[in-house]
Amino acid sequence: MMAKNPSVCLEVCDNYQKQTYRNRCYVYGANGKLMLNIPIIHLRNGERQLTKNIRIEQSFNWQKQHLKSIKTAYQTSPYFEFYEDDFIAFFEGEYNNLLDLNIASLKLILDLLEYDVNITKTKEYKTFYDVDYRYLANAKTAHPFSFETYTQMFDEKYGFLPNLSILDLLFMEGPNALNYLENSVIEIR
Repeated sequence: MMAKNPSVCLEVCDNYQKQTYRNRCYVYGANGKLMLNIPIIHLRNGERQLTKNIRIEQSFNWQKQHLKSIKTAYQTSPYFEFYEDDFIAFFEGEYNNLLDLNIASLKLILDLLEYDVNITKTKEYKTFYDVDYRYLANAKTAHPFSFETYTQMFDEKYGFLPNLSILDLLFMEGPNALNYLENSVIEIR
C-alpha cells in the first residue's frame, strides 16, 4: 500500500500484539514458506507494552541466522548479488528496539526501490482513521489483496506464494519491483 501512497503514518502508540508482521516476515525457502522471526523481550509481569517500547532479545544471534537463511534462499536469484552488500550492512547493524529496526529496514527497502515516501509516526493511539491499513500487520488473517504472479525461486516446486517479504520481490524483480507494486497489487474488499 505504501507504493500507492505518497505519505504514510506508522502506528507506534498501540499495544504490541503477538503474531504480527512487526517482528516477522516470510521468504521462499527451498522447502517452501520460511518464517524469519525477530525475538523480542516480553515483560515478566504480563503487562502490555506499547509497540514503540518493544525491545529486541539479544541473547539469540538472529541477525546472523536471518542473513544466512536469506542467502540460502536467494543467492542464485537474478538480483541477489546486486543488493547483497546492502543487506550484509543492515544485518551487521546494532538494533535494541524493534521500532528502530523496522524503520531502518523500511528506509533501506525504500532506498533500494528508489521510492520517496513521507513517513511519520503516530503521537497517540486513535481507534479510527479515514484511511486505515493497520489490520495489515496481522500475520494470521487473510488480507483482501490479489497479487499478479512473478517468477519466484522455487515456484516450479511449490507454485507462486503470495504475501512474502519484499525481499522476495526485490531479489527476483530488481529495479522492476516498484513498478510491480504500483501496478500489480489490487485491493479486493
